[in-house]
Amino acid sequence: MHRVVITGMGAVTPLGHSAIDTWAGMREGRVAIGPISTLPAESLRFGIAAEVKNFNPLDHFDEKRLLLLDRISQFALVAAREAVAQAGIDFSLDGIGENTAVIIGSGVGGEQTHDAASRRLYGENNPRTHPLTIVRQMTNAPACHISIEHQLNGPAFAVVSACASANHALAQAFHMVRSGVADAALAGGTEASITLGVVKAWEAMRVMADDTCRPFCKQRRGMVLGEGAGVFVLETLEHAQRRGATILAEFVGAGMSADAGDIVFPSEAGAARAIGRALADGGLDVGDVDYINAHGTGTPGNDPTETRAIRRVFGEQADRIAVSSTKSMHAHALGAAGAIELVAVIGALRDGVLPPTMNFIDPDPDCDLDYVPNVARDMDVRAALSNSFAFGGLNAVVALRRAP
Repeated sequence: MHRVVITGMGAVTPLGHSAIDTWAGMREGRVAIGPISTLPAESLRFGIAAEVKNFNPLDHFDEKRLLLLDRISQFALVAAREAVAQAGIDFSLDGIGENTAVIIGSGVGGEQTHDAASRRLYGENNPRTHPLTIVRQMTNAPACHISIEHQLNGPAFAVVSACASANHALAQAFHMVRSGVADAALAGGTEASITLGVVKAWEAMRVMADDTCRPFCKQRRGMVLGEGAGVFVLETLEHAQRRGATILAEFVGAGMSADAGDIVFPSEAGAARAIGRALADGGLDVGDVDYINAHGTGTPGNDPTETRAIRRVFGEQADRIAVSSTKSMHAHALGAAGAIELVAVIGALRDGVLPPTMNFIDPDPDCDLDYVPNVARDMDVRAALSNSFAFGGLNAVVALRRAP
């Protein structure tokens, strides 16, 4: 069993087109939620989201290649390039590319392509769709394009588990590298589903906020959709040290569970089971964890359930742990959420700064932890968790420790 470290991270988010800018936005408490600019306002009940603004794909890809790339693949490729560049890794050296995995989560897949094809078929009564529709919209497309661009010949596949997709992908990559099944991995999540069909479907569930995302506070009114991508380079500690890489953090454990209960409403026991398994897998005691990046969607059901799950696992230690939800800034990017939030966890471990839970007004008696309200906080962080709890009762929690 190998120790696993993260040596590169990349991101494209509503807070910035890089992991560096995204983390800076989190530290500053910058809220990227606002009116949706790409959909007709008259068709929407609320019309707010966190969009990736000013992203011009022609800055990153030529026109011929863009024919193959849905927005989810564009985000993932740009994030992967940043991660590889930061890691300073050459996959052609010492044969590591022959067995480097690519595992990318997405809860929805190429929805921009799917939406365009549906509009053409049903809205315009055009019997023909674009011949590249399938290869653009398939959920595994981002993983395929990353493996092709970087010439990586190890296992490459997608993970689809709704809002836990990115954390499930990261967990799979971690276990592969730790066990030696893969020598290294590019892993994370990507999503680009701010389309009319998806937004209207979420509105129909009546879980959407009409003002902003306010996790854990008394005035929370629901979740807000976001988009973006996060991709990370995972490799063994020995390989990273041998090539003199800068280590961002150590990936020590992952815990996964299924509620096997309600398809929508979260389970305290299921969430607690995943948290406990992440601690056990990482060899962490409840006293070792200083920070938790919460799932923190801002819905009436999730936030108190997650709070109780944390208390169930950590007991009295829960009162000294800082918990925050960065969804209050970049909103809920569904299958990419865990990857974007891992940027926050790595930033907290490296810089000793806790990103805040923004838009917080009054505390809710049912949510009684330290949520780092509205202002970032300096704090030494030894180990941290990142929670993702998805519809279907699918839970994935990853555990990181400060770089050795």
